[in-house]
Amino acid sequence: MKQYLLKLIILIGLVSCNNNQTTKIERDGEPEIYGVTDTDAEMNGAIKTANQTLAKFNEALKSGNPNFEYFALKTRFNTPDGAEHIWVSNITIKDNKYFGVVDNLPESTTAVKLGDTIQIKDDNISDWMYIDNQRLRGGYTIRVLRNRMTEQERKQFDEENGLIIEN
Repeated sequence: MKQYLLKLIILIGLVSCNNNQTTKIERDGEPEIYGVTDTDAEMNGAIKTANQTLAKFNEALKSGNPNFEYFALKTRFNTPDGAEHIWVSNITIKDNKYFGVVDNLPESTTAVKLGDTIQIKDDNISDWMYIDNQRLRGGYTIRVLRNRMTEQERKQFDEENGLIIEN
């Protein structure tokens, strides 16, 4: 289960993007982090779509469907330089609030650390995802980064993560 998102996160970090709007921060022994400006229209559109479709995530999470696994939300943490978006997994809902475990090693924020269990504020959600029979559902920001890869990089990415990412 967890291997899907971990592979997805690591592989996004290992593939280079040929887009001037995307920067890469390399970290010794950790997956790279891709950065985009807050004016990146395509990424902002992906975040907007994720928020507009969050009900689909909730429905799937509550469904109990055994084919659905690895539910995760990407959440924004404000930093002095802007914001850092981090995946949070093992999502549960209690009293209409999301809770989960920080699944990425933060680079800029000191508000959380890897492995922390946190409450996720609805206003800070920037993406959602789950796996449905090896198909990525949601993952709109992942799709933007994947679409910025060269054809060869995308092919390698798809082969290595084992997920089906439909357009």
